[in-house]
Amino acid sequence: MKIIDHIWQVGGGSLTAEGDAAIYLIACDTAAALVDAGCGRGHEKLVMNIMQHLQPETELAYLFLTHCHFDHAGGASLIKKHFGCTLVAHEHDAVFLESADSIATAARWYGADIAPILIDHKIMEAEEVFKVGNSVIHAFHTPGHSPGSLVYLTEVDGKKVLFGQDIHGPLHPELRSNQNDYINSLKFLLSLEADILCEGHFGVYRGKAAVHDFIASFLS
Repeated sequence: MKIIDHIWQVGGGSLTAEGDAAIYLIACDTAAALVDAGCGRGHEKLVMNIMQHLQPETELAYLFLTHCHFDHAGGASLIKKHFGCTLVAHEHDAVFLESADSIATAARWYGADIAPILIDHKIMEAEEVFKVGNSVIHAFHTPGHSPGSLVYLTEVDGKKVLFGQDIHGPLHPELRSNQNDYINSLKFLLSLEADILCEGHFGVYRGKAAVHDFIASFLS
């Protein structure tokens, strides 16, 4: 499903497998990046969907994980093995993936165990910038839902596109959620004034007002 030029939803729900959160592809000239990987149960469909939007010369350079939960990260090792991409996550969530913590990753919520997932690049700062082909992608640390939750922001044709997968939460002790961090992160997300929000479970919001209202609704 095309979101805007160079950005597609390639996974989630009926596109790949039940239990997958939304998966987004950013494809620019010779390089591309994937945002999240689903749980891995629809891996073959996901690869097929990705390949439909990649030119022969385009390399899938990065897999950007928004956080460690099974429905977003469970399929990460399969994607890394298939495409040879660099796997990126925040250091505070990388520890749960690399130690195969089935509670903190919510794998148990999906009736699954999770194998160790090794992270190639661990984000340690509040912001980090990546160059993917001719696109610039900003990673921002937005803790709350999990300790190492991230959002990614890029710009296409003058429009800010925000990948904020679990802006809605939930907050739960098993997930190491923190309400104060969550509230502060929501306020920060509002300050970005994105034109398009690609959420993990609630679809795509278009227009600054719609994006603002969705994010702000979780502050009440």
